[in-house]
Amino acid sequence: MELRPMSRLVIISNRVSVPTSDVGGAQGGLSVALAAALRESTGIWFGWSGEETAHFSGHINFQRNFGVTTATIDLEAQDIDEYYNGYANRTLWPLFHYRVDLAEFERGFAGGYERVNARFADTVAPLIEAEDLVWVHDYHLIPLGQKLRERGCRNRIGFFLHIPWPPTPLLLSLPSHRELVQSVFAYDVVGFQTLDSLEAFRDYARVQLDAEFGEDGSVTHEGRTIRAIACPIGIDTAEFRASATSEVALGVFERMRLSANGRTMIIGVDRLDYSKGLEERFLGYERFLGSHPDQHGAVFLLQIAPPSRADVQSYQEIRAHLDALSGRINGEFADAEWVPIRYVNKGHRRDQLAGMYRAARIGLVTPLRDGMNLVAKEYVAAQDPADPGVLILSRFAGAAEQLVDALLINPHSPEDMADAIATALAMPLAERIARWRRLMDNIEAEDVIWWRRRFTEALEAARPHPLPPG
Repeated sequence: MELRPMSRLVIISNRVSVPTSDVGGAQGGLSVALAAALRESTGIWFGWSGEETAHFSGHINFQRNFGVTTATIDLEAQDIDEYYNGYANRTLWPLFHYRVDLAEFERGFAGGYERVNARFADTVAPLIEAEDLVWVHDYHLIPLGQKLRERGCRNRIGFFLHIPWPPTPLLLSLPSHRELVQSVFAYDVVGFQTLDSLEAFRDYARVQLDAEFGEDGSVTHEGRTIRAIACPIGIDTAEFRASATSEVALGVFERMRLSANGRTMIIGVDRLDYSKGLEERFLGYERFLGSHPDQHGAVFLLQIAPPSRADVQSYQEIRAHLDALSGRINGEFADAEWVPIRYVNKGHRRDQLAGMYRAARIGLVTPLRDGMNLVAKEYVAAQDPADPGVLILSRFAGAAEQLVDALLINPHSPEDMADAIATALAMPLAERIARWRRLMDNIEAEDVIWWRRRFTEALEAARPHPLPPG
């Protein structure tokens, strides 16, 4: 289907990854999804460069690479510490992933968050033309719409949250929870990954803000009306399927099969983060090994977990803990010819990962809580239709609402995970093909273009936003 022309799109996110190829290179899921969305329209992608500057000047670095125009700014060290490492990743991230026990509530963090959102607004506002659609992304920039309104922006502005929205009792632990949620009402359309997150937002608006609700998904608070929708993000399915049969991917596939030496490979690919359930995954796999001695030497788990947010203490701790846990499991079960866990703290290109996915009989995607998890969709898209692998998926990943034909598990239960691994290894070819086909039907129908179209069409349908009084 040919997409109809749309308004120029201005995407704003915390980080801007300059595309390194048409297939995304080593970029993460959000970066690839946004680049694909921009290629379907025109416009710019604005955000932080990831670089530090001694003094914030508001200078914008424009680039155009592989069909995507980017505009980036540098931030000061204090901004990075308080806004990014602080409020975004030590306050909001753990809280929104149901880990209030890890959340840190520092007044300086909140001040840095407000300051950087204001700097984003000051810098990007002159780039926004009268008819542009503005699409703000993720928890780093929740107040940005309000900041743009304060600077006179009347454009249609949408916001999409890529991580879960927490239940009201958890959100109440945030000192400024009311102000944060009220800032959401500066947008015209607000998108969530799942119905679960949408209902959690609506529950807060109902209980804490006494909001009113319309049948069309509208939510009204103090005279401001937004449309709140569930809009699960997809992958560029056609591109990823092609990537899985590329020369690079097939070369990796053959090398992995050779390296496996006849053994069955299970794969996990996750950023090193406590929300991904890596400790629970290792313990579930350990339970499988302990209860299935006949599989010793016949299977192995390849866990790829590139580190991130190395300046945050909780991330340093999880890396050390996983190093020790993988070493203990290997020490208990390995022999001279077989190591049950190959634990790799290094990122790989997406076309290389596609080859690894294709070589794996089981894809293990078991986060404790995840907004979506595009690895689950990439694993399915990479499979050989004649001999597909089996996706084992956490019930607490957003993808579980769509991918109901995966083996859905409770990642907190080692027995549940061990049983699912055994079931997947024994699953007949006919059942594997049938499950894969139904999963693939969803991934093809609700891909990244569907996601972009669903959100931006809702945004285009919104009325221009009135300026605040005064």
